[in-house]
Amino acid sequence: MTANGWLQILFFSLAILAIAKPLGIYMFQVFEGERQPLPRVLGPLERGLYKLCGVDPSKEQVWQGYAFAVLAFSALGVLVTYGFQRLQLVLPWNPQGLPPVGEALAFNTAASFTTNTNWQSYGGESTMSYLTQMAGLAWHNFMSAAAGIGIALALARGLTRRGGPAGAKTLGNFWVDVIRGTLYVLLPLSIVLAVVLMSQGVIQNLAPYQQVTTLEGAKQTIAMGPVASQEVIKQLGTNGGGFFNANAAHPFENPTPFTNFLSMFMIFAIPAGLTYTYGRMAKDQRQGWALFGAMAILFAVGVTTAYWAESKPNPALAGLAVDQSAGNMEGKECRYGITNSALYATVTTGASCGAVNAMHDSFNPLGGLVPLFNIQLGEVVFGGVGAGLYGMLVYALLAVFIAGLMVGRTPEYLGKKIEGREMKLAMLYVLIFPLVILGHSAWAAVAPYGVSSLNNAGPHGLSEILYAYSSGAGNNGSAFAGLNANVPFWNVTLGLTMLAGRFWMILPALAIAGSMVGKKTVVAGPGTFPTNGATFVMLLVSVVVIVGALTFFPALCLGPIVEHFLASNGKVF
Repeated sequence: MTANGWLQILFFSLAILAIAKPLGIYMFQVFEGERQPLPRVLGPLERGLYKLCGVDPSKEQVWQGYAFAVLAFSALGVLVTYGFQRLQLVLPWNPQGLPPVGEALAFNTAASFTTNTNWQSYGGESTMSYLTQMAGLAWHNFMSAAAGIGIALALARGLTRRGGPAGAKTLGNFWVDVIRGTLYVLLPLSIVLAVVLMSQGVIQNLAPYQQVTTLEGAKQTIAMGPVASQEVIKQLGTNGGGFFNANAAHPFENPTPFTNFLSMFMIFAIPAGLTYTYGRMAKDQRQGWALFGAMAILFAVGVTTAYWAESKPNPALAGLAVDQSAGNMEGKECRYGITNSALYATVTTGASCGAVNAMHDSFNPLGGLVPLFNIQLGEVVFGGVGAGLYGMLVYALLAVFIAGLMVGRTPEYLGKKIEGREMKLAMLYVLIFPLVILGHSAWAAVAPYGVSSLNNAGPHGLSEILYAYSSGAGNNGSAFAGLNANVPFWNVTLGLTMLAGRFWMILPALAIAGSMVGKKTVVAGPGTFPTNGATFVMLLVSVVVIVGALTFFPALCLGPIVEHFLASNGKVF
């Protein structure tokens, strides 16, 4: 660890802190303001889209209607993306003549991009045509991100709107939220930032792949494609699916230190800004900063641990004639080194992004533990676009309930009482996640068709299984890269895991919003636990960590933790 490395981490953290307020104010104006930004430019487009889609923006939905719209829209997305893959040979913009994608892989990819996971069991440049990449996959990068923002706003409205008058049980309109999120937030930022990426050397073309002769005289194929336009929304929408198999370690996706920083910055920007938007909606900005503070503490602990662990030598190389004074460089891009690899891994798994600039499979055991545990916390360390906010709000309700039990008083959040129905839904939200991960992991760990895909035995092999299903259920999409998941068993079970991890958790969150929105507020009294101060921040962090640890600690002990102690004694798998 070096002073330069710590300064880079500090600079990144300050940049996220700086963007939270202006971006949060802008998004509040977009979604909750009486007049949206740039009304003369984007206003006609917005109204035209409403007319085209048959949407009445003045009509809001109750939670059941909002949920049905999310599910119907997503189901259609799965079918469209599946169709693009199966028909890509006969569709245009396929200069390489890439064949149709197999049924199991097409299902996995359709589920992956619909759920904002972007898990890839394939190499992008050797599997997907340009049209499939743009119209099938990048389209989902916009839509799944906009849907996540909408769900977060629906839960925020349920908590912050005052009950009583007719119509107070509505949570907004899903179609309005998706259109505004795309038109006012994701598209403008993507256009500007894509141009910035192109200025740094990220390619953007529809040219056929290039055949070149290397200095040794061999022939090499250089993949081309519309990379900058795919890359920007991959990061901004916390999607993570790479145009190239090497993802953000590829020089055409991530050519310079500036693009590496910008890549991480885009991942955290909208999730951080949404906490400020929430403060505006609650009419108490300290509520938003409390959520931001909890996320920031979890991020700081994670990046510190990962940086420390990766600064240590790789025990697998002990005794070899390898200089490890720089730390564990196995599986890392030399342009970015230890600091930016550890920082990137923490950022991409704190958010449900999944983009990688290093192979997590090659991290030291405790270094690999950080991205794995980040996902298993529910990806609330700023989290995915929208998903981080609504996940943290569910944990906030749990924290308030626990505080209420401590003082023997009915818990309240923003003046609304938290009762049995909300706690049942919150616990359902919390329990679905480990059920999907641990259930599938146990199956894969004992089935011959599950373990046959592993590249490692022992605890590291278990870590690969846990990471795969954690990444799927957490809608992250990153992988340990030591697992061959492109087989029917893994494609199908991971596809089902991704769908369950997205929609089985969205439904309880929206049900909580529907339950809370109609409640009347009560005046804060002497026994009311304040939720906008440092004490609440620490309680919230503790609840997130304790729930995650109690749920996954036994499995982690059998994976990365025992691997660390075995490696310390010279036993490497």
